Amino acid sequence: MMNISRDFAPPLKMIEPFFLIGSIFYALGVLFLLFLDPTSGHVDLVTVGWVHWFLLGFVMMIIFGAMAQLIPVVVEIGHFSVDLYYIIWPSLLIGTLTMVAGFWWVPDVLAYGGLLVLVAMVTFLFETFLTLKKAERITLTVKSVLWANIFLTVAIIIGFLMALAIGEGVVLDVAKWLGAHAMLVLGGFVTLTIMGLSLILIPMFGLSHGFDEKPIERAYQLMVGAVIAYVVGTLIDWNWVRWLSVVVSFVSIVFYGYQVWIIYKTRARKAHDIYARTMYVGYGSLAVALLLGLVTLFSDNEQVLLAAGWFLVLGFFSYLINGHLYKIVPFLVWFERYSPLVGKQKVPMLNEMLPERRSEWQFGFTTAGLVVGGIGLLFGSEGLFHGGVTLMTVGAGFMLSSMLYMLAFGKELAKNDE
Repeated sequence: MMNISRDFAPPLKMIEPFFLIGSIFYALGVLFLLFLDPTSGHVDLVTVGWVHWFLLGFVMMIIFGAMAQLIPVVVEIGHFSVDLYYIIWPSLLIGTLTMVAGFWWVPDVLAYGGLLVLVAMVTFLFETFLTLKKAERITLTVKSVLWANIFLTVAIIIGFLMALAIGEGVVLDVAKWLGAHAMLVLGGFVTLTIMGLSLILIPMFGLSHGFDEKPIERAYQLMVGAVIAYVVGTLIDWNWVRWLSVVVSFVSIVFYGYQVWIIYKTRARKAHDIYARTMYVGYGSLAVALLLGLVTLFSDNEQVLLAAGWFLVLGFFSYLINGHLYKIVPFLVWFERYSPLVGKQKVPMLNEMLPERRSEWQFGFTTAGLVVGGIGLLFGSEGLFHGGVTLMTVGAGFMLSSMLYMLAFGKELAKNDE
């Protein structure tokens, strides 16, 4: 399934905390939405704290864990120093909790949390850059990951300066640089990382071969250009440059979506399993977010912007991450605990390691909540929004339960082997 050599594959005990902590942050993050009222159209520090909780604790934590395992696949060589990942997750965990506490209760600790997050991300970037340096084949995936990490470097510097401005009174126009920070993180790091890894994961899980890669090449080039232009536009304070860069980023996403459609049409595996259905909703959410985002380019409707963010973060990002966890985690557990037993005794199939009923309940509740909550945001209905969040909270509980089940599968066998 994955072309990973045991010679440089990280041990499961190193990767497991990233997936477990990320899943806990996801479940609690959805629950915390019950105490927010974004339908008011006012974005305050409580909402900003939630955004950092979700993006750092869930999205970044899962991406870092996945990258620890997938970078060897990308560069076809071992990590520079994989043990550095033992530093990353504790720093990111404590830093995120401290930052959120700063946004919600004690602004004075915000800078300290930002510093710990900075340590985690600089460590990740240091290890990633030195690993990518050893790559012999510079594929589109390698270039995407490289640029994604360059943008993350700039984003964390800006983010740390903004944390100092809020918590320590450092002179910086936070409102001016907030958009650039968001663009660097969401467009520059998260989206480019998804684009690059999509060329590996989606064809691998769908058994797609021989497809045209020109659309994603254009998507990659346009997104890199858009992010750079947005930062430059912010630096020289040219609003038209920032507006144009956002349009270009939308075009980039359209090309990326077209690439995914090409891969889908050429797939050999036609099963509509939980992974496939999760991808359908995820990319459907991306289309909705794109349409709503286009509306906000020509209007100042705060509710439409919030709905676009809802479908992008709770729909596209979350569904792509959770859907791939249903594939990646069972394989990693199987690879660690059962692959040495192949040919010696009967080993479980990968589909046996997936809690099918729990995953179905998770998908049903989460999808219903996504739609209801999105409609509530779009029309400014607090009742509909919190109703949707309640459904998503139940789904998040099933997701966390599924994660615990998959990570625990065969653990007794592993203990006996020790």
